[in-house]
This record gives sequence, C-alpha cells and structure tokens, in this order.
Amino acid sequence: MAYDEEVAARMRDGLIGLPDVREVKMMGGVCFLLSGNMVGGVFNERADRERAGVPLFMFRVGKENVPEALALPDVSHMINGQRRMNGFVRIAAEECSDDDLATLISMSVSFVGSLPPKAGDQSHE
Repeated sequence: MAYDEEVAARMRDGLIGLPDVREVKMMGGVCFLLSGNMVGGVFNERADRERAGVPLFMFRVGKENVPEALALPDVSHMINGQRRMNGFVRIAAEECSDDDLATLISMSVSFVGSLPPKAGDQSHE
C-alpha cells in the first residue's frame, strides 16, 4: 500500500530540527522515529474500510494523552485490524489543520521523548 508523499512532507516538516529523527517504511506507509521510538506515521486507509485510500496521520501520544488528543476535531482511536492500538490516534490528513497537526506532533514528541532510546538504534550515528 502506498502513502501520500505530500502528507508525509507535512509530518516531516513538523519534525524538522529534532535530533535523532528517521523515517522507516512500515505498516504500508512511512513511520517517523525519534531515538528509535515511533512518533507517528502516514499511511492510506485500508482497502476494506469505508474510506479506502484516504491518506491518514497516525500519532503515538501515549495512553494518558489519548483523551486530550480525541478532544481535537476529527481525531479518533487508531485501529489496526479489529484491535484498538492503545496510546495511538489517527486523523484523515484532509481534516487535519496545520494547528492540530502541530499539536498532535508536539504531544507525540513529548510522550516519545520521555521513553528511553531503543537499544541498537542507528538514527544518531
């Protein structure tokens, strides 16, 4: 499954200036890692869903921050298959304002920045 490069550029631009950020293609899209921990990503809605092919942002905000993230317009729980991914939220890129994108990126970076770096991560070398 491809992802929308323009949507990925929006996420990339929001992460400019952060140390130890890298991109990894996974989950049918592209994920952004901070010191080896996933901040979020960009992918297209799965083909078996009502809005198949719609570009989405995914953010790892942490379980404690999910209620605050869900209070933003059009943000919902991240679902993978039939399972809710705890600590993750999503929003269709077309529904995500620049201000909300900045807020979600900030929440994700704050949460992920509190985690220890992944052992063996090569993003800083």
